[in-house]
Amino acid sequence: MDLFNQNIVQNILPFDGEAIYHGLVIDKKQCDFYFQKLFNEIPWENDQAIVFGKHYITKRKVAWFGDKEYNYKYSGVTKQAHIWTPELLQLKQKIEKISETTYNSCLLNLYHTGEEGMAWHSDGEKTLLDNGTIASLTLGAERKFSFKHKETKQRIDVILENGSLLLMKGTTQKNWLHRLPPTKKVFSPRINLTFRTIIL
Repeated sequence: MDLFNQNIVQNILPFDGEAIYHGLVIDKKQCDFYFQKLFNEIPWENDQAIVFGKHYITKRKVAWFGDKEYNYKYSGVTKQAHIWTPELLQLKQKIEKISETTYNSCLLNLYHTGEEGMAWHSDGEKTLLDNGTIASLTLGAERKFSFKHKETKQRIDVILENGSLLLMKGTTQKNWLHRLPPTKKVFSPRINLTFRTIIL
């Protein structure tokens, strides 16, 4: 199923979770400003993961930010958070107002081209707030984002535009996988900010 973007708030999942698509929440001028600030000033590092005992280093780059310099472990690798920048705080406050939720951390992903993506997974780390909201903000290149139900295998695809917001809520992580499929049709970079609540 393909869901093309419309600027109406809607749950794009048919059952077993909530993925609330808000469409565009930031105008193009603001998107350009924040993209350039984050692209040039964030201390990006290649992501790492340990899968079945093998160590992988991705082309995709990441950075963690939060209320304090806590440690966070995912994919077998421990990350340390940086303290919020002024720009990230501005975006956090805007997203908190829209989502009516507070967040204490953010994982930033930098995809240089469409050939960089993310495999099927769910955000089910024990340090995440159970059934908490994860707010996903897109800056830069428009990309397809996919959901797959863990049991029925039903697929839902949505196009995430520059300046758009997607909220994953409730039991979504328990029942659905998600991914950013690679594509050879996108040549420009995308920054994705995922605001979340970590239990410290």
